[in-house]
Amino acid sequence: MAMGSLSKLSYPRRLFLWLLGYSLLLVGCFVLFQYHREKQFKAEELNARLQLINTYILNQIDKGYEVSQIKLDGFNLIDDLRVSVITQEGKVVYDNSLDSLPNSNHLNREEIQQAVLKGAGYTVRRHSESVGDYYFYSAKKGSTGYIVRTAVPYSISLSTLLQADYHFLWVMGIVSIVMCVLGYFATRRVGLHIMRLNKFASDVEKGTTISDTEPFPNDELGSISNHIVRLYAKLQQAYAERDNEHNAALHEQLEKERIKKQLTNNINHELKTPVASIRVCIETLLAQKKLSEEKREMFLQRCLANTDRLQRLLSDVSLITRLDDGRECIAKEPINLTKIIDDVVDDRQLIAKQKGIVIENCVTRNIAMSGNALLMETVFNNLIDNAIAYSGGTIIRIEIQYFDDKKVVLSLCDNGCGVPNEHLSRIFERFYRVDKGRSRAAGGTGLGLSIVKNAVMLHGGSITAENRNTGGLLFNITLPLA
Repeated sequence: MAMGSLSKLSYPRRLFLWLLGYSLLLVGCFVLFQYHREKQFKAEELNARLQLINTYILNQIDKGYEVSQIKLDGFNLIDDLRVSVITQEGKVVYDNSLDSLPNSNHLNREEIQQAVLKGAGYTVRRHSESVGDYYFYSAKKGSTGYIVRTAVPYSISLSTLLQADYHFLWVMGIVSIVMCVLGYFATRRVGLHIMRLNKFASDVEKGTTISDTEPFPNDELGSISNHIVRLYAKLQQAYAERDNEHNAALHEQLEKERIKKQLTNNINHELKTPVASIRVCIETLLAQKKLSEEKREMFLQRCLANTDRLQRLLSDVSLITRLDDGRECIAKEPINLTKIIDDVVDDRQLIAKQKGIVIENCVTRNIAMSGNALLMETVFNNLIDNAIAYSGGTIIRIEIQYFDDKKVVLSLCDNGCGVPNEHLSRIFERFYRVDKGRSRAAGGTGLGLSIVKNAVMLHGGSITAENRNTGGLLFNITLPLA
């Protein structure tokens, strides 16, 4: 019966079919076991008869008789009884069924191996290489080391003798029928109760009021299982959501602590250089009273430059800390991004011109969005300053790549040297520098691009960087407008 047809049956009938299958399997296993056991019993009975002959022959050999002289008249002999005598080295020294003795070693025969190890053994059906027929072998080892083996041909009569008795099969068949009848009534009763219990579970899930006198209507065991699973799944989902929220909050807290610790270590490292430089300059000025005005001016300018660097570093650290911890405190309002970009470009044109760089602003379409004007100004200030300081190119270009009602994609690129690919994925990390010596010489704090990324993310956007095929670095900035 197909599984689809089986599923259409009522639960009591399916329960009965499962019980019937189980009963038949159990009876079948018992029948096979009993059948094998009875065959084994008859084989052992035949072996016992042959072992009596083996024992008698071994006793006669011990008394000094030749095997050919031993008479077996006192035994109820089986037709064509074959008698062999084998030494403990496996050599056949006597065989009443052969004209010439075989030269092959018989220690690899199963019955011989058993006789050597256990004193006696037998094989139910094995082909004889010497005679060419199948035999039932029985072997026994004597105290002198000789092994006597008797064998009878495995003919139709012997095969019939070793067959099990089939009368018990009929008995087991009748028992199986009785079990099926009793099982039908038992499963029908249990099945009806389970079907009623299934409906009760369904009503509980729906919130239906259950009275003590209300009978349980019909349904199936599979359905009640589904109801229990659904209830458990809802509870499990609630626990999973709670655990996920807890783990996410814990992970966020640990990540913040890790970033703060890393930031503190990096700030400490970054402060050492300008502070040490300022200290050296001041100590030199104090120690060398007779320095020329030119030298004094040089040391004071160096102090001022390092002071500016410290001020920029503290300003950037303050800003990035604010982005990390005070996101909810950063006010957003309607802003005109196009005007912000125009102002930044105008402010940076002079610095760019001094280095022979042209800034091309191709953003002419009005971009209105909700955001923080100061942060968006910082984004484009840092990107342009970064290109001016490190690109080594001659053109910086800003343009719109995509625009619709929901988002805008802006690009800022240069035609400079770009960034080695092994560094490209890390340029937004805090204090990460591609060329540390060049970056410090240019007065960079190592936080500019990190501030850019965090400011863009705070506005719900994203930023990526890639090397252009024609040379230079390309930033793609995606910002939501809705």
